[in-house]
Amino acid sequence: MTIRVIIVDDQAMVRAGFAALLAAQPDIDVVGDAPDGRQGVELSRSTHPDVVLMDVRMPEMDGLEAARRLLDPPRGVTHLPKVLMLTTFDVDDYVYEALRAGASGFLLKDAPPADLISAVRVVAAGEALLAPSVTRRLIADFARRPAPRRERSVRLNGLTPRETEVLELIARGLSNQEIAAKLVLAEQTVKTHIGRVLAKLNLRDRAQAVVFAYESGLVAPGEG
Repeated sequence: MTIRVIIVDDQAMVRAGFAALLAAQPDIDVVGDAPDGRQGVELSRSTHPDVVLMDVRMPEMDGLEAARRLLDPPRGVTHLPKVLMLTTFDVDDYVYEALRAGASGFLLKDAPPADLISAVRVVAAGEALLAPSVTRRLIADFARRPAPRRERSVRLNGLTPRETEVLELIARGLSNQEIAAKLVLAEQTVKTHIGRVLAKLNLRDRAQAVVFAYESGLVAPGEG
């Protein structure tokens, strides 16, 4: 299956470079590009890409607002692409909000070419591009501006104690292998638990699971 991609970035050279790199892959088809979020949303609605590479900071409409419009569209719009945020910084101020909006992860603009290609494939397959090391940095950044702890969400009541434990460890930035070691479980068993957590909570991927754990009150910034 060919992965359809559009690139939304205000720098023409970035768009051209990414397009050339991705278009050279046999399983990726770059179907368009746009210089700002507003045009990016319009382009996505007309071309129906599988993945949108979205710069965070742009004129007219930034990537965060564009991601919100793509992932929470008005009635009658049924296409929901995967959105991969592009950022210049390790943990951009907008990244947490982008994940809350439903983005599937983020990638540094200066990442090696192989990482960009891999990121598009990972996100297109429905996985989150949120490596444990990135999760930890994101949590640390969020912890520097803590919000009051909220009441625990009733949605957590649908999880078993083990599933709740796994969700908490995901939110603390542990990989599947690390979770398996900590809970003395097989890694495949951990994957099964994660799949059940995502299904029960109606979450798209690991990135949304991290956000939900904080938003629901299961984990508070600065803990552990």
